[in-house]
Amino acid sequence: MRFDIITIFPGMFTGVFSGGVVKRALDRGLVRIAVHDLRDHTQDKHRQVDDRPFGGLEGMVLKPEPIFRAVEAVREDGGGRVCLLSPQGRLLDARLARELAGERQVILICGRYEGVDERVAERLADDEISIGDYVLSGGELPAAVVVDATARFVPGVVGKEGSVRRDSFAAGLLGHPQYTRPREFRGMRVPQVLFSGDHGKIESWRRRKALEKTARRRPDLVRDERLAPEDRRLLEELANERKDE
Repeated sequence: MRFDIITIFPGMFTGVFSGGVVKRALDRGLVRIAVHDLRDHTQDKHRQVDDRPFGGLEGMVLKPEPIFRAVEAVREDGGGRVCLLSPQGRLLDARLARELAGERQVILICGRYEGVDERVAERLADDEISIGDYVLSGGELPAAVVVDATARFVPGVVGKEGSVRRDSFAAGLLGHPQYTRPREFRGMRVPQVLFSGDHGKIESWRRRKALEKTARRRPDLVRDERLAPEDRRLLEELANERKDE
């Protein structure tokens, strides 16, 4: 899988992918990442990539011409899924990351300043992607997040693929609690069920705790239509227990 990142600040990506899962994927040839300077696709002596917005508002807007040229230059065989990083875009979640991981090439356009000429979103980009309901200085950090989140779903990138399936959001819920040594720390003990050796009980406990955490912190993720009957029963039990407390 190949990621192509188009930005006016290519230096921001120095070191971002120099460690961890993405670095191992690069070393093994499972993922390729290329960072492109948008200014290399301008055609004037000042290498201008932005201009004032029509209508008299403050700030600057990225021009469409260099962005179209950049995408056309890096697209492989006319394909590639083009994504504009924008606070107005579709929220990145596990489902979208998994979807992107099925692409051969993903081209990420990093917005800046007051935004990007709307013709890029309308006629060039296949998607607009946001990493949250807030505004950053540009699309570079979101692009790095998209690469990291997506690469985990590329086959072979994560050594134990079962760990990806158990990640938070992978099954629609937050992750269950995790514990390691020591068994007791400052009076806080690891739940005894984890030492029972009964894998059925352990999995049931993990599911229950994941549901409990999700219902408390992200109730929007446990709407009835998303849950299996067994999960709905567990949620009802949890709700009754809270009433009795």
